Amino acid sequence: MKTFKALGLLMSYPEPEWLAHIDEIESSLLDEDFVPKKQLQAVRAFIAKLKTSDLFDAQETYVSTFDRGRLHSLHLFEHIHGESRDRGQAMVNLADAYAAKGLFIDKSELPDFIPLFLEFLSLCPAKEAVALLSEPVDILAAIATRLHKRDTSYAALFDALVALSKVRPSAEVLQAVMDQAPEDDSLEALDKEWEEAAAFATTPQQSGCGGCQAASGGIPVKINQAGGI
Repeated sequence: MKTFKALGLLMSYPEPEWLAHIDEIESSLLDEDFVPKKQLQAVRAFIAKLKTSDLFDAQETYVSTFDRGRLHSLHLFEHIHGESRDRGQAMVNLADAYAAKGLFIDKSELPDFIPLFLEFLSLCPAKEAVALLSEPVDILAAIATRLHKRDTSYAALFDALVALSKVRPSAEVLQAVMDQAPEDDSLEALDKEWEEAAAFATTPQQSGCGGCQAASGGIPVKINQAGGI
């Protein structure tokens, strides 16, 4: 399903290499016609805005939205496990699931990076992909809600994922996720937390072959967690 890869690319750091193919990305969404009409319209509005944006402005918007704090983190397990040991095992399990589909990732990449997860879904049959997408739907819905509060058009991408999951987010679970938001979400608070955890936590090593070997599905770019694309 090219739809999942396309949404993952749009959710990645704006780089000239993939922005040059943004018309192809939009065409893949239209050709598959998998995203519900209402959400697709909002995604297309996001694409139109990205097309006309200055590159440096687009990059600054991305960084300020996703990289300065944890509320909108693009790492799924950050919203569930934070920096606990449980996150490490969860990432190992997810990396193994990727490998089973022929998607091998570099050691510098984290399996729970949402665009990478969407690339994995693009390798699955549609029914299986939708079922897998439904598992983190509460997290995706929470991120969408926070992005709407921030009044950013990136919310359209998460709305599309929630709609594609075919599962209504649990109000109770969604509220619990929202309640887990840190009181201080500043970069300074995040740096302090990492400094305190450094002596006790290590980044788990994922098995890989130095890059994603998955087919591009017709879109001539590859997602990479470090630096976006």
